[in-house]
Amino acid sequence: MRVETTDEGLRAADATKSSITVSTGDWADGADAPSIAAAHERLGDRAPHTPETAVSGETARLGFPPYRATVRSLSSGDTTTLARAGGHLDLPADEYLLVVQGSVVAQVRFDGPATLSLPNYERVVLSLPARAPVEVGFVSRVADGVGTVTVPRTPQGLATAVSVFGAVNRTETPDRTYPSMRGPAPRVEFGATDVPSEVRERVARSGVELAVPPDPKHLFVAAPLAAYLDAEVTLVDPERAALVADGERWPLPGFPAFPDRVAGLLRRVFFLDCLVRVAGPHDEGVDQVPLLSEVGLDAETVYPMSVAERVGAYLDVPFESISDRLPDWHLSMYVKPTFDHVAALPHLVPDLPFVLPPDATDLESDEWLDRSLSDFYRASHGDVASIDLVRPTLGPGRTHGWLADGVPIDVFKATTAAYENRARYLDAAGEPLSVTAVLNDSRMRDEQDDAAARYREHAEELDVDIEVRESLTVDDLAAVFESRHDLVHYIGHCETGGLRCSDGTLSVSSIDESNVQTFFLNACGSYYEGRELVRKGSVAGGVTLNEVLDSHAATVGTTFAQLMAGGYCIERSLDKARRRIMTGKDYAVVGDGTHVLTQSTSLVPADVELDRVGPDEFRVRYCVDGPRLPGASHHCYLRDDDGESLLRTREEYVVDRAKIREFLGYCREPILYEGDLHWPEELRESVL
Repeated sequence: MRVETTDEGLRAADATKSSITVSTGDWADGADAPSIAAAHERLGDRAPHTPETAVSGETARLGFPPYRATVRSLSSGDTTTLARAGGHLDLPADEYLLVVQGSVVAQVRFDGPATLSLPNYERVVLSLPARAPVEVGFVSRVADGVGTVTVPRTPQGLATAVSVFGAVNRTETPDRTYPSMRGPAPRVEFGATDVPSEVRERVARSGVELAVPPDPKHLFVAAPLAAYLDAEVTLVDPERAALVADGERWPLPGFPAFPDRVAGLLRRVFFLDCLVRVAGPHDEGVDQVPLLSEVGLDAETVYPMSVAERVGAYLDVPFESISDRLPDWHLSMYVKPTFDHVAALPHLVPDLPFVLPPDATDLESDEWLDRSLSDFYRASHGDVASIDLVRPTLGPGRTHGWLADGVPIDVFKATTAAYENRARYLDAAGEPLSVTAVLNDSRMRDEQDDAAARYREHAEELDVDIEVRESLTVDDLAAVFESRHDLVHYIGHCETGGLRCSDGTLSVSSIDESNVQTFFLNACGSYYEGRELVRKGSVAGGVTLNEVLDSHAATVGTTFAQLMAGGYCIERSLDKARRRIMTGKDYAVVGDGTHVLTQSTSLVPADVELDRVGPDEFRVRYCVDGPRLPGASHHCYLRDDDGESLLRTREEYVVDRAKIREFLGYCREPILYEGDLHWPEELRESVL
């Protein structure tokens, strides 16, 4: 973690280049301030994570981005969320700890009286009556690794590895549903069995056993459930497969029913834990908590139970009667169960996806638009790579990834290398994000100008360096990919020989390595070049699967730029962008589609739809979505109460003209209106 003093105040940045700026107009270093460490000691198990670094000083005012903010009284232990208080809190004389949940978490130890407010939904502001000493600490959401386990390349070896994936959990209570209470899983290598002590010490055996048949296809599917339950995985004959907990045994079916049953168990125990945690020290409850009474569960009774006891309680209630009132699952991964893919599992299980077997059919030619439109496609004057596409059979989930053979539509094409490449980009804390736009066809200058403008809109608040390059040679473009960049946006042409340059074509296979974290190759048929960039070192990128219309490519390119800069993950960015055109299936993501390059001011950006339902009435459909952070909650400022919902809850509000004008004033996300995406400032002018 790197902390520096800027003209605005304090800026902290972590290894992913996520940052938070705390505005401190009258800051003076070095005050004898109240201690965050002492506050944590007093709070005990109710304390948040320990800051990696902290600074002391004097100030009368601190300002933060409009993230979720909670303040805890150290004398009473009571916690209040700013959003639940209507955006304003008058705090009497007391000792307090403020926590602001950004991409980098900020903590402030201060003494009251004070005021905490959210003026115009633009900043969280802590105001003191006069200059006073405070300590400000920062916590990164990037967790250190927990070691590597070595196991034989056998089903028993894989079962041993999956049995220690419970190291992701930082508590045995239902609070493990908080994203901050789940860390990384141990990496897996093949060889003679070795489970290091630092891994064994992180695994709290829960008394839960997951008994499955001895083959990889069962073990892959079972991995996220085993990780969440701290389960010991044992190998048994198929007829003895079962989940065992608290002295009871629940049989598990064989394939093809096994994946659905395991996914259903994970959904059940996870969401019921999300509701039961209201009885713990960190939660004020979400809208769905009353569902517990409908199935006969009492949070105060269940919260202190062991993991095994909770599993027994949860499997004894009619969860199906409330399941459809809980959010859709966040992520489904379709993984071919080979030993080559075992290395991807530690990267997947902390986010708790459903892991399902891949199944697909060939894509029929009549599912694509007639290619008689070819005169309007981004003219390449060369052959475009042919790709045989498949239509995957999709299970539940809002986002889908494909770690298997074939080139699928409608899902991101993951690779093991993509997940392992994440670590390559964690060594530049505090450095600006490096974005390079490459224009290799002057006829597409409008797209370049618009994309660069979108990136520049966020340059100051996100600390982004933007460079525009034009008409690059083969050597120049190779040097761009081999140099360190966080995003390269290529605008031009792609042929079977590679990406077109001013003096030929660049095949990405010819470069030594890619040091570009993410990319967008907005050129006809760029799939293979993008796949090669990931193989050479990138994490994820947007590509095309076929020829693309010139005007459509420009629309997708500029929209993608704004969404990526606004904190959407790469899969959501490209998915939203491609939905603006009729040939959207020509675009896809290769690599880790859940990867986020920059932060959103709301931590997780929302999906917003707007409809006019009367002369002065509007309907807003609002859903904070994303393939990561399962278990997190949020407050929508359109609400009339102080409640919160779990992420991915679909909310709907009917509001008047004044309320929608206010909403469009602070909303940062694009809004779906009359079938197309619009930015809030556009709608304020055109609709109101």
